[in-house]
Amino acid sequence: MAVLNKIRQRSLFLILIIALALFSFVLADLFRNSDALTARSQSTVATINGKDINRDEFLQKVENMQRQMGPNATSTQVMNRVWNLEVREAVLSTQYEKLGISVEKDQMRDLLKTALSGSPEFLNEAGLFDEGKLNEYIANLKNTSEEQYQGWVNYEKSIAANALQQNYFNLVKAGLVGTLSEGKLEHQLEGNKVDIKFVQIPYTQIADSTISVSKSDIAAYIKAHKNEFEVEASRDIKYVEFKEAATVEDENAIKATLKAFKNGRSVDDRGRKDSIAPFSTIKDHDEYINLIAESDLKFDDRFVFKSSLPAQVADSIYNLNEGQVYGPYRDGDFFKLTKLIETKQIPDSAKVRHILIPYIGSQSSGGTATQTEEEAKATADSLLTVLKRNKSKFPEFVKEFSSDRGSIENEGRYDWHPYGTMVEEFNDFEFNGKVGDMDIVKTIFGYHIVEIEGLKDKKKAVKVGTIARRIEPSEATINEVFRKASNFEIEAGKGDFEAVAKENNYNVRPVNGIKALDENIPGIGNQRPIVRWTFEEETEVGDIKRFTISGGYAIAQLVAKHEEGLMDVEDASATVLPKIRKERKAELIKERVTASNIDDVATAENTSVRTALAVNMKNPTISGAGREPLVVGAAFALEEGETSELIAGERGVYMVQVTKKTPAVELENYQSFANRVETQKSSVVNSKLYNALKDAAEIEDNRAKLQIQ
Repeated sequence: MAVLNKIRQRSLFLILIIALALFSFVLADLFRNSDALTARSQSTVATINGKDINRDEFLQKVENMQRQMGPNATSTQVMNRVWNLEVREAVLSTQYEKLGISVEKDQMRDLLKTALSGSPEFLNEAGLFDEGKLNEYIANLKNTSEEQYQGWVNYEKSIAANALQQNYFNLVKAGLVGTLSEGKLEHQLEGNKVDIKFVQIPYTQIADSTISVSKSDIAAYIKAHKNEFEVEASRDIKYVEFKEAATVEDENAIKATLKAFKNGRSVDDRGRKDSIAPFSTIKDHDEYINLIAESDLKFDDRFVFKSSLPAQVADSIYNLNEGQVYGPYRDGDFFKLTKLIETKQIPDSAKVRHILIPYIGSQSSGGTATQTEEEAKATADSLLTVLKRNKSKFPEFVKEFSSDRGSIENEGRYDWHPYGTMVEEFNDFEFNGKVGDMDIVKTIFGYHIVEIEGLKDKKKAVKVGTIARRIEPSEATINEVFRKASNFEIEAGKGDFEAVAKENNYNVRPVNGIKALDENIPGIGNQRPIVRWTFEEETEVGDIKRFTISGGYAIAQLVAKHEEGLMDVEDASATVLPKIRKERKAELIKERVTASNIDDVATAENTSVRTALAVNMKNPTISGAGREPLVVGAAFALEEGETSELIAGERGVYMVQVTKKTPAVELENYQSFANRVETQKSSVVNSKLYNALKDAAEIEDNRAKLQIQ
């Protein structure tokens, strides 16, 4: 009781102690993760010239871009595309704001008029741009589809951005002039010429192996040339891949399954009753292939020509009798069993004309369709009724109603094209019909009014049914791969990664120089989880981790961490070593050459005196020696008849004697050369201006830290 009384008496003191302890714990965690002190750091992808790029807005743009680029684009490719666009906009907008340039409403209308002047839906009866139609179109988008309206807004923004950029670039170009003094210099660089005699002592006379270069020499060179060797943070790893690939036993099992469908059976492999009719006897091929055989490729109820069959077995299948079955055979990633169902004579090419009526949501509308599906069908029916009475109106209707811009200029016509070129419904109508047929065909693009104008060169086509089994590992094989990967992960964690791999005959793949925002690991493709793992603070050099990859596993080990800064000696040696060797060789050659006369130098070095005529500074190349700007510059500093000291050039050490100097012809006016200088300056604006602004911008990139991908 006495103890309890003391605790009650000091309860306030204890509460304060506990509160301080909790507060210190929170503070410690905050300082360990300083970004947590500010909500801004968690919501900002980057800061460019003081402008923040919001994380949520950035991710929304990435999502929109992913839809535009399609499923084949990786998340990193999409994100980098958006990132580059955001950086460009931020960097250039800084310049626009400084200059006070913008795109106003009137200019925006002019830009839209120029951009859309070729779009039929925005032209009036006289073929001129109609602003009223544009306003009606925008209002319709706003009322019917928020997504399509937002797409229009983005389109307007892109037009405005392009116009602003062009205005800015034009302003910069307007400020770039070529003065008469620059024109005179340009003329003199081309026109001033020297004839020289020279001796070249090539660096190749001294073997690389005789030049000793230490790591400290390379380090000193890096330090003296910092700008050339600045690098991003990077990581080096090595990995072993475990593929879940089908074994020979797995392949044999797949072929055995197909043979059961080919020959039929009454019991399965375990003796259980399991009746399967032979493939050759089947009439309902759709049900048999898709449901009973559970083919990995669904039945296609269409005729094809021989060229569409797998090349290696095309003759065998094409020459079957109706009802016969060929296989099993291998075709890429599948084993297949193919039955020839029916043969037919089909034209191999057709000529048609059509009118395409899109509707809202059809693939061809591109956000421009204004009719519902029912309205589009009604329009097509009305046009067809008129055309059946008077086909001469077809070209007129094409121009007025068709949205297929690829055929409008040709009166809606697609000249001779092979079987299988068009979408399925369109193709079936034209190749199963006869010349003169005209009707409505619905496809993913809308309603087509199609007229068959020509069919030719009928030849044998076949309808085939194919049961396909993807070649993939069995469950037993998958389990075995998992066991091997797990065992290697455990053993490598205990010992030496390379030694354990060698003991088990596993191939170790090294990958160096991985950057924080990379996604591709050579040999295994897109592997962002591996890249992120290497850059996590808790991942240490030597750590090993198993990753699930497409078709198996990768056991990776972090080999090295390279922090942002100067390239280390090992990585830079391949670049630096030749440069230091060249410098050392030049010093050695200069030390051994004591003669001061060009002929004596040639004799002492067992070489010859060569000549080069009409050398100029605009193109500092010496005939027989190559591009040597330093040597040519030294020659122009000499008087006629004067001999240079030894000069360390690109390919060797030189001694030069000027035999003749020919000055450029004096001109009364250098304006033409000044104009050339101005043109040269302007020509690089489009390619170099943005990059120069980007290099000068203050860019804080937080993408890797926020792990937004």
